[in-house]
Amino acid sequence: MDIINQTNRTMLFEEINPEKLDLITIVGDVKGIDSLSDDKIKEINGHLLVRSFDEFLNKFSPTVYSFFNAANQKVVYTLKKPEGIAEDAISEIRIDQNNDFLKMLFTLIDTKRSQGMTNVDFKFEHLLDMISPKKVMDDIRQVRKEIHYLYGQYEKLDDEDPKKLDMGDKLNAMFEEASANYNNVMAMLPLAIEDIKTRLLLGGSNEENDAEAVQIGMLMIGESGELKIIEAPKSESTELVLLDEHGSNDLAQVFEEDYNSITEAPSGYVKDLVVRTFSPLPAVAGDVNVEQEVQNYNTYLEFYKTAKDDFVKTVKPLVEKILGVKMFFDQYAVKNKGMAPSLLVTNTKLEMLVKSANIPRLETYLNTVNSKNDFSDTIWFGIVPSVELETAGKVKVTRERFKGNEKIAKQDGNTMESLSMLMQVVKEFKVQIFFSFETGEETTFNNMATAGIDKYIDKCAPLIRKEYSEYAIPCIPNFTVIPKEKSGVVIDSRMVQTENGAQLSREKEDILKLWIEGVYVGASYVAAGIVSAYQCPEYLKESFKNTSKDFPGVRFDIEAGENSLRAVTTMAKEITGFTNTIKDSINRKNFGFIFSSENAQLQGKDIRRITVYKARSLAQSEDGFDSIYKTLVSTYIERILRFQTADFKHENIVKFFSNNPSSQKSMWLSKRGFINSIIQDGDDMSYVIDEKNNLCHIDLIYNGNVKNLEVMITKGTSAVKI
Repeated sequence: MDIINQTNRTMLFEEINPEKLDLITIVGDVKGIDSLSDDKIKEINGHLLVRSFDEFLNKFSPTVYSFFNAANQKVVYTLKKPEGIAEDAISEIRIDQNNDFLKMLFTLIDTKRSQGMTNVDFKFEHLLDMISPKKVMDDIRQVRKEIHYLYGQYEKLDDEDPKKLDMGDKLNAMFEEASANYNNVMAMLPLAIEDIKTRLLLGGSNEENDAEAVQIGMLMIGESGELKIIEAPKSESTELVLLDEHGSNDLAQVFEEDYNSITEAPSGYVKDLVVRTFSPLPAVAGDVNVEQEVQNYNTYLEFYKTAKDDFVKTVKPLVEKILGVKMFFDQYAVKNKGMAPSLLVTNTKLEMLVKSANIPRLETYLNTVNSKNDFSDTIWFGIVPSVELETAGKVKVTRERFKGNEKIAKQDGNTMESLSMLMQVVKEFKVQIFFSFETGEETTFNNMATAGIDKYIDKCAPLIRKEYSEYAIPCIPNFTVIPKEKSGVVIDSRMVQTENGAQLSREKEDILKLWIEGVYVGASYVAAGIVSAYQCPEYLKESFKNTSKDFPGVRFDIEAGENSLRAVTTMAKEITGFTNTIKDSINRKNFGFIFSSENAQLQGKDIRRITVYKARSLAQSEDGFDSIYKTLVSTYIERILRFQTADFKHENIVKFFSNNPSSQKSMWLSKRGFINSIIQDGDDMSYVIDEKNNLCHIDLIYNGNVKNLEVMITKGTSAVKI
C-alpha cells in the first residue's frame, strides 16, 4: 500500500453537463507530446475529478434549461442550453438535492433498501406523490415554520446582540431560497393550486374529495336558549385583515417588500400569493370570485401536469446518470474511510471521445497517469453505461387498432462500435471497463428471470476473442428504481363549481395523472462501485476479520465461498430470484458481471440486498469466461514489478522472484492467510527469462489456472547469473 496507494480510481465515459469543461477540451492539442504536464493533470482533476456524490453535484451542476413557447402555450425543456434565445428568456433548473423529482427518487431508494421488499410488494405510489403540488406545499410549510420560528427569536433579541446577527444571516439565507422562485411561474404554480384549494375548500375536506361552501361563524345561544352557529360579522375593509400575532404582520410586510423589490414584473395576484404562502393571514375579508378561482385552479392544474410531464421526460436520462453516480459512491458504505473510490468524469459523449481526431488526447492523458511509477492518478476502471441493445422480433404495425405506446425518439445510447474503439485504446493502459446496456424494461431483473442471458452474449460477440477481451466487463441486469407499470403519479383532481361553492371532482376522468415511464440505474455504475469499494482494506475489514491492511483488494474473489453474501451491494432486492434453469444457464456459461436477487442467509440472517453472482470479463477460459480479479492482480503485479525493478531491470527481476526472505515474492508468500493476500493458497508465480528476445514471461497461477504476463527487460550493464 505504500507503493500503490489506490487501486480504484474510475473513469466515467459520460456527458453530464455540456456547459462545463470536458476532458477533450482541457487536454487540448497533443501533437508532438507524449505526456501532459503535472499542472495540466492538476487542472483536469480540479474540473473533472470527484470523491463524493456531493462534490459531483457541485462540480457538474446538472441542469435542465426551459423557456416558454408562446406559439403553442407550452414550456419547452432541454438538456442543452438553447442557442439564439435571449439569456433572460431561459430558466435554469438545477437538478440537485433540492429538486423534488430527485428528492423523491432518493427517498424511494432509501425506503426500499430499509424495507428490503421486492418490486412487486413495494408501495411505490406512497412515495411517488412527493412531486404532486400537495407535497411540494408540505415542504414549503416546513420552511415557513422555520422562518416564523427564527423570526420570532430574532425579534426578541437586542439589535447589536451577536446572536441576533447570526439569526439574521440564517433568515437571509432562507429568504434567498424562498425568493429564488418569485420570478419562476412554474415554481409558483403548486403554491397557487394549493392556495386556491385552501381558500375555496378551506382545506377541511381535501382528503375526502368532498367540500362544501364555508362561512366562518360563531357559536351562540339564541333567544329561546337554542344552540346555533351564526355568520361572523365581516370587517368593513376590503383589505386583507391581519391579526398581529407573533410578528406575522411584520413578516407579511417583509415578504411583500421583498417580492416588490426582486420581481421584474410584479403581479398583485402573485404578491398576495407569496404573502399568503409564507405568512398566512388569520382572516381574509371580501368575497371570493368562485367561478374565476375554479377556472384558475383548473388552468393551473392542467398546465402544471403538462409541464411536469414534459419536464420528467426530458430530465429522466440525466437523472438516471445522476442516480448512477450516487449508486457508485453509495457502494462504499464504511464507518472508517480508507482508500475511498474516486471518479474522473470525461463529461463528453463516448462517440465524440473515440473520434480519430480525439483519440490521441485520450491516449496522451492515459499515458500520463497510467505509465508512470507514480500511482496516485492511475485509472484502474472505467464505466460505459447505455450501450445499445437492439432486440429483434417486434411486429411492424401498419394500422393502429388500439392505443399503444407512443413512438418516442430513443435517447442516444453508446454503440458497440464506440465501445470497441475505446477498448482498443484502454487495453494498452490496462483499464478494466464495466459496461451496461441501455435502461428500460428489456434489461431488468424481471426480464432476465424469464428470458435469460443469451441476448447479452450475442450482443457481446464482437468483443470476444480480442486482445482487449479481458478488460471488457458486461454488467447485467440493470436496476429498477421505479417499474414502468408502477410509475403513475396522481397530481390532483379538477375542481367543479357547485351551488354551495366548489368541490373537487370525483369523476375518474377528472383525476390528473402523469406517467414517469420507469426509472432505472445502469448495472455498470453499481458493478464498478462495489469493485472499487472492496479495493479498500477498511471496507473488507468490516465483513472479513482476516483482512490485511497492507494489501488492496485486487486478489479478492467475490465469487468465492460466502464472499458475495458478505460484500453485498446497497441495492434492495427486486425479484424473488431466478429459476434453476436460468441459474444453470448462467453457471454453465460463466458470462459477465451478473447481479442476483436471491433469497439467501448468512449466519441465520436474511440477506435483503442484491448480491454479485458472477464477476467475469469477456476473456474466454476453460469453463466459460475469466474472473475479473485475475486481470486486476496481473496489472497490480506488473506495476509493482515495474516500480521495484526500476522499469524491469534484469538483475532486479531476478531479485524480485528469488527465494530470499526479503524478496517481494517471499513476502507475499509469507502473508498468505488473508482475504486480500496477493498470493493465496493454491496460487503461485514463476518466471522464465528469454535472453534472446529480452522478454520475461511470468506465469501467475490461480487455483491451478495459469495467466501469462509478459514484460520487456531493460538490460543492465553487467551480466547476471541466474
